[in-house]
Order: sequence, then C-alpha cells, then structure tokens
Amino acid sequence: MVAILGLSALYHDSAAALMIDGEIVAAAQEERFSRIKHDSSFPVHAIEFCLNHAGISQSELDWVCYYEKPLLRFDRILETYLDVAPRGFVSFARAMPGWLREKLWVRRQLTRVASRTTGNAVVFCRHHESHAASAFFPSPFETAAILTVDGVGEWETATWGVGQGNRIELQRRLRFPHSLGLLYSAFTAYCGFRVNSGEYKLMGLAPYGKPVYADRIRQHLVNVRADGSFRLDLSYFRFIHGLQMTSRKFHRLFDGPPRKPESELTKRFMNVAASIQAVLEDILLRMVHGIHEETGLKSLCLAGGVALNAVANGRILREGPFEHVWIQPAAGDAGGALGAAFWVWHQRLNKPRCESNEDRQAGSLFGPEFSSSEVRDALDRSQLCYEEFASHQDLCDRVAALLEEQRVVGWFQGRMEFGPRSLGNRSLLAAANRKEMQTTLNQCVKRREDFRPFAPVTLHEFTQENFEIPPGAEFPYMLVVVPVRGERFPTITHVDGSARLQTVRDSQNPQLGQLLRTFHSRTGQSVLVNTSFNVRGEPIVCTPDDAIRCFQMTGIDALAIDRFLVTKPSHSED
Repeated sequence: MVAILGLSALYHDSAAALMIDGEIVAAAQEERFSRIKHDSSFPVHAIEFCLNHAGISQSELDWVCYYEKPLLRFDRILETYLDVAPRGFVSFARAMPGWLREKLWVRRQLTRVASRTTGNAVVFCRHHESHAASAFFPSPFETAAILTVDGVGEWETATWGVGQGNRIELQRRLRFPHSLGLLYSAFTAYCGFRVNSGEYKLMGLAPYGKPVYADRIRQHLVNVRADGSFRLDLSYFRFIHGLQMTSRKFHRLFDGPPRKPESELTKRFMNVAASIQAVLEDILLRMVHGIHEETGLKSLCLAGGVALNAVANGRILREGPFEHVWIQPAAGDAGGALGAAFWVWHQRLNKPRCESNEDRQAGSLFGPEFSSSEVRDALDRSQLCYEEFASHQDLCDRVAALLEEQRVVGWFQGRMEFGPRSLGNRSLLAAANRKEMQTTLNQCVKRREDFRPFAPVTLHEFTQENFEIPPGAEFPYMLVVVPVRGERFPTITHVDGSARLQTVRDSQNPQLGQLLRTFHSRTGQSVLVNTSFNVRGEPIVCTPDDAIRCFQMTGIDALAIDRFLVTKPSHSED
C-alpha cells in the first residue's frame, strides 16, 4: 500500500486529500469542520477525517505533499517589497509576523504529520503544478492541454502546458504581478465584496449591467496580446505595496470611489462588474485559442481559482476551439491538496494512469458520511419529531410532495462534497417553476443578496429540452453557465436568461437521481433548484448536527437527512 496525503494551507481554503494506491479515498476542506468560512489554518481536522475514513494512522503515510513551495513564495514577497521600498512598509510589517511565526516553518508541521524522519516523506510541489495535476490527472483524457489561472502562487499567476499519460509538462508561464486573478479581485474589492470569497458575487452581478467600461479597462489597465498573455499597468493598483487593491487613479478612471460593503448597489457598479467580466472572458478566450494553436489538441483541462468563473467557462465551451473541456470541481486552493497527491503518485513515483472514459473525481463526493444510527442520535439530541422511512423511494415520494407544495427541503445524504459547490448531498432543494421562490430562498433561508441567482439541477436525459448545450454535454460539477430554453423555470433563470447547470446521472448520484425522477413523475417538471446547504457567511453543513442547527435557525421547511424527515408546519397550518 502507498498512502499519500496532499495538503493546502495557510492562505485560504485549507484542505487535505488522501490517496491510497492511486485512488482518492477522502478529501475535505478545513472550513467544514472548524465552521470558519475559507479557513486558512493548518488543516488538522481535515487530516484527522482523511486518516480515520481510511482507517490508517499517521505512521502509515508514505508521502506528505504540500501544494506549493513556501520559500519560493517568500522570495517573491521579499523581492517585491524591496522593489517598491519604502512604499509597502505597512503592508510588509503586517505580513511578516505570519511568515515568521508559521508559513516559513510549515515543513515542521508537515514532518509531524508524516511522523517519519527519512527526509523523503515530505515533498513540496509548485503551486501551479498542483493545480495542473488536479486538472489533468483526474480528467477522462489520455492527452490534453492544461490551463491554470489564479491570483498568484510562488511567482506564477497562470501556466499552460500539456498532459499525456502520467506526465504533465508546463511550457509557458505568466508571472506576478501580471495576474488575471488579481485583476478580477481588484474589481471585486472595488465593488464592495471580499477578495477570495466575493468573486462569484461579482460574476452574478455582471448581467445586471452593461460593459460600458470594458474599453477603458483594455486601454488603460491591461495590455493583452494575441495569445492571451498580458501586462497590467500597475499605477492603477495597490496590491503590491498597499493594504488596498486599487489606487486613486483607478477610482478616477471608473468615475468614483469604491463601494462600501453592504451599501446600495448602483448602476455604476453593475456596469463595472459587467465590464471586467467581459474583459476576463475575452482574455481567457484568447488564452485557450493560443494554447490550441500551439498544441493542436482536442481536449482542455482547467484549474485555478479563475476556473470557477462559470460564465467564462460557458464561453470557452461554446466559443473556444477545444472539443472537450474538463474543469477541476475544487479548482481553487483546496483542490491543490488533491493535485499534490496526484502529482506525487504520477509525476514523482511514475505510476501509470488507468484508461477510462469517465473522470476519476467520483462526483467529488470525498467528504464525511454518517450512519443512520449517528443521524438518529443527532435527531434525538435535538428533540425534534421525525419520520423514518423504510426505503429511499418512500422518502423520495414524501420529499417530492413537499417540493410540489413549494416548500424548501434540506437534503443531507451520503458523503459530503469536496469543493465549493453543493452537488446534491449537502443541498437545499426547491421547485424551480415560480419566481417567488427566489425571494423565499434569499430572504427566509439563505439571507443573502437579492441579485444572486440560484442553480438548477436536472437529470441528464432532460438537459437538452431545458438548456442550450452541445449534444451529449454533461455538467456534473455545476461549473458552466448555459442559456436556459423558455421561461418555465424562473427561479433558476438569471436576468440574462442563463443558469449555472448541474446534470445528474443515476450512476453518479443515485439518491439525488431517484428524487429527481420521482419529482418529474409526480409533477412533469424535470428541474429543481439546488443551492448550498448553509446560510450567508457560514460554510456548507458537514455533520447532522450542523444540518439540524441550520434547519432550526432558518426558514427551511423540511429536512431529509439519511432516511429521516423532519418538517415544520406550513404557513397554511400556522
């Protein structure tokens, strides 16, 4: 047995992934256990879960691989501060304690995890190699081009190359400070959202505006070449030496100061969001065309935080030159843990990849699961009244009836998802045929901004009739925005007529597939809302106790957890 633990930590979305003999057996983000959204701390709880799930101890780990090289990252930070000194002193003074206290000494923590002293057990993989490995090795392709794009790793901000068999080779790189991820994050901050968590809000806001500032961005902020490589005009930004992302020159260019968080979203900020989204999509399309021209390959793999921009992914799929595109579901830093484990197995140990027409991501269902007795104990502790069903079909019949009555159901089944999306095991489900459901979900359940859309989930065989997608295309990981056909499902249709689609096959998620099929048989409707089982500011629920607490604190009408169902009185029964 060869056991490899991949880790990402200390910046945002810390995670652990355990691979045994070439198969991922467990993976989870630390935030799900600590209940701190985007938790950056060393992932002790995620590591404990992975080892317990596999039934192995630390002493049985053969390799512990960290997802980046801390000394190279520190080298970039020091060199950058020296270049801009004395500007940046305040930022430097704030950053150094974290480095001197923990980040520079991460090897010590890794060695304690490895529990060995051979010196071979702990290895470091470059940041974008981790992303590239997470994109290509689990993909269904024998050969593919690879594109990774994020804020920054050690020095690289984007890389592209080729994966073939059990090898990846990164051939071209963009270096800090010229970063598409940081460009998008600068606009995220300017529009009043948090960097490293609010980027998807900016994407959701964009369809409400018009790209009236796009030409200003192209003329002043970013000089883009034909192959998608680019340079930023750094006089508009402060992320190198300041505590803010943008400069006064940036604010003048976009007609005013940044938006204060939680303040009114005016048309100007909607137009700014639309403009940077358009520019981001154009740059990514140039990149993928350039990579295709160089490689001549038919398939493309994507990872890095920018690969979570589902609108851009939709344009790459529709307008890009590649016939097939596969995107790592945990495309951000959490997925680096997964990539690090794959990198050791294939790249370092030279182990072969098994040929398969399906990906090796297994629905991204690598997280904790709980037995019926554990769920029953949690329900008993909560003193809630619940029904128990003899079969999953009986539960589906009851839940489908509740959904038809326009009630919101918490759906907690099987293993938790790895990555930022709820894919049907820690989900809130609702009917998609009434516009009012958007308000109900936003105000009574999720407690989030009204402009943000909800995602649809549908069985694979009903996709073509409801969404405009290429024949045979599947989207099991909710990473691509596509046009919606007609107006039958207003809850999931964004203001521009699009939706971030999830398709389901029974083989991928039999429990969710059975519910979708039951709901369709009962109502004739083949689409449900699928949004994450959490409230604003909290991570997605992990345990039965988390789910019960969220159910009790919000306007969720029913909780279907394992084979049990808890319901609240409907408004008509109040």
